[in-house]
Amino acid sequence: MSDIMVPVALADRPYDIIIGAGLLRRAADYLGPLSKGRRLVIVADANVTVHLEHLQAALDGAGIANHAIIIPSGEASKSWNGLAKLCDDLIALGVERSDHIVALGGGVVGDLVGFASAILKRGCAFVQIPTTLLADVDSSVGGKTAINTRAGKNLIGQFHQPALVLIDPEVLSTLPSRQMRAGYAEVIKYGLIDDAAFFDWCTQNGAQLLAGDSAAQVHAIHRSVRAKAAIVAADERETRGVRALLNLGHTFGHALEAEAGFSDALLHGEAVAAGMALAFDYSVRRGICPAADAAQVRGHLAEIGLPHSLLSAGTKASGAALTAHMAHDKKATGGRVPFILARGIGASYVEADVNLADVAAFLDEAE
Repeated sequence: MSDIMVPVALADRPYDIIIGAGLLRRAADYLGPLSKGRRLVIVADANVTVHLEHLQAALDGAGIANHAIIIPSGEASKSWNGLAKLCDDLIALGVERSDHIVALGGGVVGDLVGFASAILKRGCAFVQIPTTLLADVDSSVGGKTAINTRAGKNLIGQFHQPALVLIDPEVLSTLPSRQMRAGYAEVIKYGLIDDAAFFDWCTQNGAQLLAGDSAAQVHAIHRSVRAKAAIVAADERETRGVRALLNLGHTFGHALEAEAGFSDALLHGEAVAAGMALAFDYSVRRGICPAADAAQVRGHLAEIGLPHSLLSAGTKASGAALTAHMAHDKKATGGRVPFILARGIGASYVEADVNLADVAAFLDEAE
């Protein structure tokens, strides 16, 4: 099967997302023109050394000089200290503004490398090569880069678009099943936002996708990145309300992550899954969503093995504690936090008029 190309049609800096089996071993075909005869610096997660070996072998075989920086895996790397160390390492290697830094790994690597690239020498180019399903369908596309602080997730960052995104579904075969399920939460999200037919496809094919069905994986990745590319092109910096829809489940989810200390106790995708279920349940509470739709969302998440409630997300935090995290949301305006709610499956919308005290009461009543 030939590679699939999905354009991200930004007026002043368009780029392509390339999806293809075995793409990592053919990456030199796409990275060669970007290297311009200079050394490529690859920043890789410590968990993806096998993929790094394949990428470097491909570059070496094409005569493209390269150097790898390995960073510790996990959200702890997305910190002030992690950012400072990476920037120091890149400067020590003589990276120039016109060079391309390659991010190889999951969302943590992509976010950190993207932010470092945005600020290093006032802006360097970078390439995303995601190695997790979550990064494939979400964080590698769209140019949101950031680090975490004690106050919350992704509070310090910049919009900085990649020059290219290379997605090789074959690397997913090495991903632990828990990580695959976490990434699948972001796949479901696109159906819940505005594509009920895709959510139906997920309910019928999600189990096969997670079991390793390559055709299902390629279809889900292609459909997801195509949807995100269209949203990003329409509202790159989230100023028109369109891109905010991509945050479905994230306001609740980020609060759950913060309560878990941004640790492996609750992965990002797991938090988003529980957050989407909570967003639908809260929409039912407000009288805008059929209870049957919320039940269908919870049911599919449970069937797949994803958190679908506060209890299954492993938190006993009070509503007040969780909404305290939400108050730091980077999308807050005038002290109010916008929520993505739903009138039904495939009918999500931005709701600015949400009282956090009401959300806290809802969470205290939720199971």
